[in-house]
Amino acid sequence: MSILVYLEQSDGSIKSSSLEAVSYAKALAEIGGGTVTAVALGTMDTAVLAHVGSAGAEKVIHIADEKLTGNIQAQARAVAAVYDKIGAKTLIFSKSSLGDAVAARLAIVLHAALVSNVVDVPDLSSGFKVKRSIYTGKAFAETALLTDNKILSVKKNAVDLRRDGGEASVESFEVALSEEDFNVKIAATDKVEGDVLLPEADIVVSGGRGMKGPEHWPLLEDLAQSLGAALGCSKPVSDLGWRPHHEHVGQTGIKVSPSLYIAVGISGAIQHLAGVNGSRVIVVINKDPEAPFFKAADYGIVGDAFDVLPKLTEAVRALKK
Repeated sequence: MSILVYLEQSDGSIKSSSLEAVSYAKALAEIGGGTVTAVALGTMDTAVLAHVGSAGAEKVIHIADEKLTGNIQAQARAVAAVYDKIGAKTLIFSKSSLGDAVAARLAIVLHAALVSNVVDVPDLSSGFKVKRSIYTGKAFAETALLTDNKILSVKKNAVDLRRDGGEASVESFEVALSEEDFNVKIAATDKVEGDVLLPEADIVVSGGRGMKGPEHWPLLEDLAQSLGAALGCSKPVSDLGWRPHHEHVGQTGIKVSPSLYIAVGISGAIQHLAGVNGSRVIVVINKDPEAPFFKAADYGIVGDAFDVLPKLTEAVRALKK
């Protein structure tokens, strides 16, 4: 069984979520047999691509066409060509807006079954069954894939990121693409700026109305900086204009799945919980012991955020000395 993994990049680096997808593919190969190949599109450094081997890939096929960057239609055609070249039967994506768009097109091109929000390695004991998250993480479903070609979109933190592999071989590949593949042109790209961005963050620190105003946000910023975390906020906070809307975490905002989510002064409305319940560990800081968020927390601190945050930040910095 040959498995292909689609790699996403940002500023010349492979996204951590894509490396997790490679590790997921390796786990699948270990139970089902076969090899793991990754495909990278656009300008990338060979040494960066070779390092993908540490996550579990034996080979990386690189299509170094700058026009492919961000062009969903052309990317789907290019990935399909690589898929056919290596005789793959399974294609793995990390769950993302770009990955979802490319995967949907490939499901049509390859006549493949597509399952999104996958949270565990497939069960191959009787066919090909995968466990996926449904109803914004409130339940799980077991889905059987009956087609020859299969596409899985893996949720972040579905498997542990491996780092024990060797260097992957990197092979250049050219794909003949027509002008029709580039019918959609990218007129402009506006990127959210910040040291750590929410979708890729391993740690997220979020604040709610319990912070009482934007003037108190430096307390959260200090904690986030000490942890190397991204900043988030609840919907009421962004609606009030205390923080920009791209920091809004929740069902109607950005859904996150970090290793650690710290919620400060957030009551825990169901819409917010729906956006963070993929987190491995949730820590809640709130002075109200009856706050609903405590029911979803792995750890909770009942106390005033203005007393707790400076002490927590100081403790984190002391540990890093």
